Amino acid sequence: MRLRACIALLLFLSACTTTPPSPREPAARDPRLANLQRAAELPWTDGGRCVVQEASQPWPMLVERCFHALEHDRIDFHDTTGRCAVASAGAAAVGIGLCVLVAPEIVVGAVIVTGVVVVGFAIKEALDAYELKRGRPEKVRPVSETRPVPETKPAPQEPLAKRRPKPEPKGPDFPPLGPIETSERERRRKCEPIPGPPRGGNDLHNTCANNIPNNTFPGSDVFVNGKNFDALQLATRTLWEVKTDDFDKHSRRSQQFFIEVKLPEIQRERRLAEECGYDFVVGVRSEAHKNALKRADRSLKVVVMDWC
Repeated sequence: MRLRACIALLLFLSACTTTPPSPREPAARDPRLANLQRAAELPWTDGGRCVVQEASQPWPMLVERCFHALEHDRIDFHDTTGRCAVASAGAAAVGIGLCVLVAPEIVVGAVIVTGVVVVGFAIKEALDAYELKRGRPEKVRPVSETRPVPETKPAPQEPLAKRRPKPEPKGPDFPPLGPIETSERERRRKCEPIPGPPRGGNDLHNTCANNIPNNTFPGSDVFVNGKNFDALQLATRTLWEVKTDDFDKHSRRSQQFFIEVKLPEIQRERRLAEECGYDFVVGVRSEAHKNALKRADRSLKVVVMDWC
């Protein structure tokens, strides 16, 4: 209750201290855009879906509803002003984090994010939509200005004859443009690498993945095309899937069964990576495991991870 009271108070104060926007700053009139730009500087586990859904709400309310979607492992909150100490008394660190974030202006050093912040795909798509809206009025104005120009209507037969062939090329031009832009934007959204906390696995698995040479996001999985991969080498555009099974300890029959069960999923992961223009590598711990996979599919790229 104390935390909610603090949020309500900060919301009231932010509303009282906000000055009316000047006509020279149209972007400031839209609090939704301001919220999206502010949220783009933070890491989100859901790509920013919650932020986009709540962007029309005041910033304190947005933070309260979407605080759970933040990557808390990458954010440190510091109550540099001391105003959150009372509101968060007896509460966990979550209370301090909420109080720091809902402030009208975040003090320098109050929120520290580790690692590179990749703008969530949902937030990026919403910001791109605003950019498109900004461009539309400039294109519409000359069209409206040219409408009153053709005042020569005494000869209706000639303009009608000239207007008929014009719609014919426009008809086939517009349909392909829409789907092409939409599909390209959707493909880019799916192929954008989004780092996140490791899912599943164990300490050995995480160690092997983190120590992959030139790993761009050590300590994180990378979400690409609907799949969480174990590592990404962005310099060479290579996605990795790590296998730390004790393959050599099993009998040949068990090894063969293991390969038959795992191979379809590995091939699907390679296909997802290649659809986005990435190479795909399987990391294993023994030559026997590597040779078994190569016998099952010679096109696979398999590397023995000597570092784990």
